[in-house]
Amino acid sequence: MSIAKEIIKNHLIEGKLEEGNEIGIKIDQTLTQDATGTMAYLQFEALGIPKVKTKLSVSYVDHNITQSGKQNIEFLKSFADKYGILFSKPGNGICHQVHLERFAKPGVTLIGSDSHTPTAGGIGSLAIGVGGLDVAAALAGYPLYIKMPKIVGVKLTGKLNDWVSAKDIILHLLQKFTVNGGVGRIFEYFGDGVKNLSVPERATITNMGTELGLTTSIFPSDNVTKEFLRAQEREEDLVELESDGKYDEIVDVNLSEIEPLIAQPSSPDNVTEVKNIEGREVKQVIIGSCTNSSYKDLALVANVLKENKINENVELNINPGSKQVMDTLEKEGLLKYIKNSNLKICQPACLGCIGMGQEPKPNTITLRTFNRNFKGRSGTKDDLNYICSSEVAIASAVYGKITDPRRLGSYPKIDLPAKFVIDDKAIIKPSGKSAIKRGELIAPLPLNKPLKENLSGEALIKIGNNITTDDIMPAGSKILPLRSHIPKISEYVFYHIDKDFAKRAKEKKGGFIVGGENYGQGSSREHAALAPMYLGIKAVIAKSFARIHKANLINFGILPLEFVDKGDYDNIKNRDELVIENVIRLSKDNKNLIIKDKDIKLKYVLSDREKEIIIAGGKLNFIKEKLSIATFFE
Repeated sequence: MSIAKEIIKNHLIEGKLEEGNEIGIKIDQTLTQDATGTMAYLQFEALGIPKVKTKLSVSYVDHNITQSGKQNIEFLKSFADKYGILFSKPGNGICHQVHLERFAKPGVTLIGSDSHTPTAGGIGSLAIGVGGLDVAAALAGYPLYIKMPKIVGVKLTGKLNDWVSAKDIILHLLQKFTVNGGVGRIFEYFGDGVKNLSVPERATITNMGTELGLTTSIFPSDNVTKEFLRAQEREEDLVELESDGKYDEIVDVNLSEIEPLIAQPSSPDNVTEVKNIEGREVKQVIIGSCTNSSYKDLALVANVLKENKINENVELNINPGSKQVMDTLEKEGLLKYIKNSNLKICQPACLGCIGMGQEPKPNTITLRTFNRNFKGRSGTKDDLNYICSSEVAIASAVYGKITDPRRLGSYPKIDLPAKFVIDDKAIIKPSGKSAIKRGELIAPLPLNKPLKENLSGEALIKIGNNITTDDIMPAGSKILPLRSHIPKISEYVFYHIDKDFAKRAKEKKGGFIVGGENYGQGSSREHAALAPMYLGIKAVIAKSFARIHKANLINFGILPLEFVDKGDYDNIKNRDELVIENVIRLSKDNKNLIIKDKDIKLKYVLSDREKEIIIAGGKLNFIKEKLSIATFFE
């Protein structure tokens, strides 16, 4: 079997290992971050389970690092202590980097309420990004249900040339497959080229596989994995994982042929070779984020800065991935070259990736080693956001314009340390004694009502293709602290597209959303489903859906409906009154739904279990009503 299929088989609770079949798998580990964790834990609390049932769960604080709305963090810390969850304090690092360093293991299943949870696939975990409600259910011992993906083997041959990086590998795949080319697939990497990639480099690739729409990505567990775990003093966690090379499909990638690449505004798949756009003036460069903030990335920066100065017209920010990265750079004598340069070193956190500071000036080029460059995600509406490798970023910071890094000369030799600096004091173990601390921004969890037989209402908004969860539910320093208060945050649904959407939805007592292809791509934030549910949205009608967002819609009792004939998208206009009758009866009979008086046919790709969830008004209602928690979770 492939590695992915073997792990799924070892954790299978329900279903068959056949592509497209719904399966339920046992989850070993969970992670949350502070932007999504509060709601996930409120949902777990609503289930009435006294203690988490996973082998390991960690609550990280890495998004709201400005500490606005600090009461959210106090809630997370006290909740973790009470229910048996590790708590990673602000400043300890980005959830994916710290989890890779300290907790991820080959062969385990991990889900996280962050779309880049597949980062841990770089060490051989089957790691999947989900909505917070799926994490809450896993904490209670409930399986994760997904459609069995197609397993695609990505055969790596050759070796990367100097100044070409793992980031260029994933940008190459994005150029080839686009942002929705991986939907319903797992990419599993194999071949002779794999041994030439360190675990942090592998993690860069699996992290950004999310931008392909993949369920997850995974690498083998081999001698490279062993050396990384040994350097983390976790060699006992090693489990060797090797595929038999049998896949549903194989993609060939010759690493020797890849050149430095860059994604232009405003999509991760708008990729071209750096040499094609060299010379464009750069005003800001940020190196960091969960994609490129490892020791290797920053060791490269330090080595370049030994011999070069940053251009006086460039603002350079360094966002380390973890405290361990910084401590190890200092131990190895490299941090001084970064500290002595004309740049800003920020604490280990997400920061500019989600618009929490570091906003660029409008219509000026910002180069970032991040994973997403959706329009306005930086916090600046008219941004020109490029994403690239650390190599391209530091070269461009030196020259003041987009630059092929090969112009820097000889590539510095960078080896991972034999031993990283291990300091886990910022990871707090639970005592089980804390009382939950709640503030005014910790509001009661809103629940949906059961689905009605007939749905009617206005098409409140009609949008185009590749609408992101950032478009639906923006982030940023103003909105992010409201994520545990659904009534307040719901005021910002579609805020940057239609500021009056929330007001209109309330006045109309709900209605419908109409979208194009790949609706809901990007972040796993369940608030992009939860807040519309609160506003009364009963169905989203689209040409197609991104995987995580569709699951979130189902979890909160919102029907994800697709046009049978995608041309019918043109036959619905903003503010049209829509009526869909006999919804429950027809769905139980597996028949298409019809928009009355328009003769528009709508389909739904839902399992019987998912239909029951929607009919119940969401997953929380479903679990509480349909299952005997006292017996099921034992």
